[in-house]
Amino acid sequence: MDATTPARATASTAPRGRNPRGQGERLRTEIVDATLRLLDELADDQALSLRAVAREVGIATTSIYIHFADRDALVLAALEHCYADLLRAVDDAESGAADPVAALRARTALLGVWSREHPGLYKVLHESTLNRRRDMSFKEEMAKRTTTAIRRCMDAGLATRGDAEIVSLDLRTAVHGAVSLRVNEPELPWPPLDEQVDRFLVKLVGVPRAEG
Repeated sequence: MDATTPARATASTAPRGRNPRGQGERLRTEIVDATLRLLDELADDQALSLRAVAREVGIATTSIYIHFADRDALVLAALEHCYADLLRAVDDAESGAADPVAALRARTALLGVWSREHPGLYKVLHESTLNRRRDMSFKEEMAKRTTTAIRRCMDAGLATRGDAEIVSLDLRTAVHGAVSLRVNEPELPWPPLDEQVDRFLVKLVGVPRAEG
């Protein structure tokens, strides 16, 4: 699943034949993709059933157990796959930036857009009790890259000098708070997310305000 792919289209529930020899990995990928589509709709991993996933793919429920021990293992694998795609998308977004500030702004903006387009996945990634039941340390990589992006701004003299890790944590807290409130209380009169995120960058990181 691409990080910016729109959520689920209607899937066929027709039974499928057995995968040819050597295509077990293909079936695993289809199961993961179906899980991500359903999680984005449900916004709750506890509401996900393996039967629903099997129906989405067009296989018997028992076929899922060939690849995943239980529902938690499936959800964890799906989220890790999703996060890897998101990391690549964020890196691509900042790769063409003209300077470190533009790169930081691009990666932060993409995270905001993704969260708005996939509120269900956002809730499962950050608000699910799975975070307490299973190791989700793969999420730490995004935090490390954000810290690196902030440090580049500081080293270039384009942001207020300070402890990049602390500033990164403050920025992540602010952005996640802004996104979470929008996901959970969408009826409130929120300002445009990109404008609010830019204020966070100016106030917390100390970069110049975006032009325009």
